[in-house]
Amino acid sequence: MPLFGLLLLLLALLTVFHLLWGYLKLWNLHLPPLVPGFLHLLKPNLPLYLLSLSEKLGPIYRLHLGFQDVVVLNSKRTIEEAMVRKLVDFAGRPHLPSYRWVSPHFDSISVGDYSLLWKAHKKLTRSALLRSVHDFAEPLVEQLTQNMCERMRAQAGTPVNIEKEFSLLTCSIICQLTFGDKEDTLVHAIYDNVQDLMNTWDHWSIQILDFIPLLRFLPNPGLWRLKQAVKNRNNLVEKQLRQHKETMVTGHCRNIIDYMLQEMEKLRVEKAPVQLSEGHVHMSVVDLFIGGTETTSSTLTWTVVFLLHYPEIQQRLQEELDLELSSRASGSRIAYRDRARLPLLNATITEVLRLRPVVPLALPHRATRTSSIFGYDIPEDSIIIANLQGAQLDETVWEQPHEFQPDRFLEPKGSPNSLAFGCGMRLCLGEQLARQELFLVLVQLLQAFTLLPVEGALPSKLPNTKCTVNLKAQPFQVRLQPRGAGLGNLTKSQ
Repeated sequence: MPLFGLLLLLLALLTVFHLLWGYLKLWNLHLPPLVPGFLHLLKPNLPLYLLSLSEKLGPIYRLHLGFQDVVVLNSKRTIEEAMVRKLVDFAGRPHLPSYRWVSPHFDSISVGDYSLLWKAHKKLTRSALLRSVHDFAEPLVEQLTQNMCERMRAQAGTPVNIEKEFSLLTCSIICQLTFGDKEDTLVHAIYDNVQDLMNTWDHWSIQILDFIPLLRFLPNPGLWRLKQAVKNRNNLVEKQLRQHKETMVTGHCRNIIDYMLQEMEKLRVEKAPVQLSEGHVHMSVVDLFIGGTETTSSTLTWTVVFLLHYPEIQQRLQEELDLELSSRASGSRIAYRDRARLPLLNATITEVLRLRPVVPLALPHRATRTSSIFGYDIPEDSIIIANLQGAQLDETVWEQPHEFQPDRFLEPKGSPNSLAFGCGMRLCLGEQLARQELFLVLVQLLQAFTLLPVEGALPSKLPNTKCTVNLKAQPFQVRLQPRGAGLGNLTKSQ
């Protein structure tokens, strides 16, 4: 007991010293206002709590998250000022402990710091993903979605865990785009690993270590589980990389890995000033799976939640689909290039992304040099948090911001652009693939089924409070009532 008391005293003294040293360095600067207190990280529904603080302090302020003094941006104007107009100034990533555990050498695009090497890595991954989206993605998404619908039609009326179905679907899509046509056992192994990794990393016992690093010296079962999940992840990816190198034919790209490995070799042969390693390809694969599975599946899940609460919107969506299908030849499909012909579906997707951005606080940014935001000094290495959800609920920008109103995006005057995928240098690489998946999956799902609550029990519209990084829905089930005799009969049937 005396040893524990001594440890607490040491922690308190270090905290005081850390704060005093920080105050001395910032003495002559014009900083954003500071919110008193140190326990903000423990507040439930943190994005909305941070937004509520802006009512008194304005859209930009500072607060303490544990030992860290962070700047919070709560409006579209402040976020775009920092991330778009001064994109290089705020393109960095802080060197947080959890980032080091999931990416030991910080060579991940998502958590890696800004540098010329990072830019080259991002360029390679982006070109590989866009090529894959252009050449392979649409027929793959349609086929795998059709398989999912056929499977669920066979158990029509039975309550379904739709979130798991969407997660397996998006995992299958990114698995085939990245590795090629792979067996279900690999898809399920990757799905299980992504779930394990995200659930562990997203737990408060890990997140708190980023802001009170000294706690990492105390026993933490969550940290052991995170390191084990990372080890399992690396084994899965390394096995695929070995197989691809053994079977790859130069000049022929079967999938994303082939493309990245061959482009990396071109950079070596051409003696490019910035050279990438196989470790960068490894972490690109990791980023694609983490960013390409849970984000899209969560948005699809939230769409189902809102359509269960607003059946009149679901009916209008189906009428829009049926009208478009009736004008086409029998058996023709609605392609992604035809998305403008389904304005309500596009508006619904945009409204779900506005209300429930999957990563509501994005990932923390770091000021790469001393800069400013709306007249406030921002010292180099400051940690910046962009409250994306808060910005999209700003009453000065949106009318009735907390209400689900897809029609707001159908008005001639238009609405502000969404920040759901971030902006600037750290804009989500997978935005194009995610938007394509959201559209194509919902087209088939709403053509094939009417979504109904289980025994009249509507799911909660409030996020799962156990999640800190991702904005996930609370667990629920849904009944899928077939609209026609089969997937080929997708004309109006209600």
